Amino acid sequence: MANPIKQLAGETAIYGLSTILARVVNFMLVPLYTRVLLTSQNGVVAEMMSYIALLQVVLVLGLETGCFRYASKEGVNGKVLFSDAFFTVLGLCLLFFGGVAIFSPDIATALGYEGHWKMITYVAAILAIDSPLAVLFARLRYEHKALRFAIIKTVKILTEVGMNLVLYLAMPSVFAANPDHWLLHFVSATPDFTYAIFAIFVSCIVSLVLLAPELGRLTLKFDSKLWKALMLYSLPLMVAGLPGIMNDFLDRILMRFINADPVAWRSDLGVYQAGVKIAVIMQLFSQMFKYAAEPFFFQREKEKGSRKTYVEVLNYFVAFCMFGFVAIMLFFDEIGLILGRDYRIGLSITPIMLMAYILTGVLFNVNMWYKLAGKTGYAVWVTLAGLAVSTVVNILWMPVYSYHAAAWAHVASYVTMIVLTALLGRKHYYIPYDWGLIILLVSLGLGIWRIGTLLPEMRTIVKVCVNLLLLAVYVAIVFAIFVIRKRRNESKTSQ
Repeated sequence: MANPIKQLAGETAIYGLSTILARVVNFMLVPLYTRVLLTSQNGVVAEMMSYIALLQVVLVLGLETGCFRYASKEGVNGKVLFSDAFFTVLGLCLLFFGGVAIFSPDIATALGYEGHWKMITYVAAILAIDSPLAVLFARLRYEHKALRFAIIKTVKILTEVGMNLVLYLAMPSVFAANPDHWLLHFVSATPDFTYAIFAIFVSCIVSLVLLAPELGRLTLKFDSKLWKALMLYSLPLMVAGLPGIMNDFLDRILMRFINADPVAWRSDLGVYQAGVKIAVIMQLFSQMFKYAAEPFFFQREKEKGSRKTYVEVLNYFVAFCMFGFVAIMLFFDEIGLILGRDYRIGLSITPIMLMAYILTGVLFNVNMWYKLAGKTGYAVWVTLAGLAVSTVVNILWMPVYSYHAAAWAHVASYVTMIVLTALLGRKHYYIPYDWGLIILLVSLGLGIWRIGTLLPEMRTIVKVCVNLLLLAVYVAIVFAIFVIRKRRNESKTSQ
């Protein structure tokens, strides 16, 4: 049998390479948006993306994880399971799209975007396509078809980026020369924030076409008993996931109401979004790790020593993430040039958001216990506690510190959830995480970064060499820590 850590690492690499490639290409949109869009226009894009993220959690109904749970059980027909989940989400999404499409002019006016009803319709269409497809992507993950998953996701992102580049850079002159162009039935003649939303809509259609073979594998058979069990397991995850995603995007929504500058809230949101985009590099690793790790955890649950494996996974995850943190922060001045000049003020929140994204990965590892133990109801209370902390921090400090309060609210919320989840896990599904080692790794990374900030000004080539040396010091110390720890554990086992 293959080494479980190696298998997880291999699948993470496949998901990771495709996700990184796709997101690196997508990262091209950051310099594009921060140069062709006003900060307020970028704020509109950020607001719409927040609504998409929130609503997708509701529409998917937690069925991705639910499918992983029941597909691993003996006697369950996987084809029927995933089909039931897909058609459940599809039916809900069709009802949602119809309602939004009918009232899209009223919704646009209520949000302050009068006349932009098409943008609202595109948002609804994105959700109506992407949400059912999430079940098909979950099936690919469960079947360990990481390469196919990765290819489709990459093509989707490439399509989105390509459409953005065409719309913002090529089409304005085409539209000016040809006022009757067919594309003007779908987008405006002058570049604005709606181009970004339309590009995502087109990428969703491409993704749907590429997943046609998976659609053909679905069956119309319905297992009511299995469906009921699946929904009872999954809905608490959806309820728990909603506060979780609100925790991630609540700040974007609250900024409309309680920002330090109520007039310039869209501009502040646009700047904040740009600063977060730099930190999203760390989120990429957490996301690709999650794709591989969730089915991995379920499939290893019954193996002897599985809980020790979970401990090692978290240790390596934190070590790698802190390596990324140190690398980004040591070369932060150069990375910051990606943003347009008007947006660079938002770079002050990037280190905070980098740590927040590392904490999300730690939380994902730690909260697997209630999924493995089937006690998903606890997720609701943990995420509600995190949401409460985030809400309080934002309400108290956003009127004073704007998006800086939003960034710190993420950190405070994730720390709260990690502590609560770990304490509950000790009682119900104990996994002996090495918190001392984890704190040591985080402190080491922060310490190396701090040393870098204390160095005097120097020539670029010298600075690069010094930063690379500091990065190598981090790697060497971490390697030594793991070697010493391994030898100590082997010594205890042999005694």
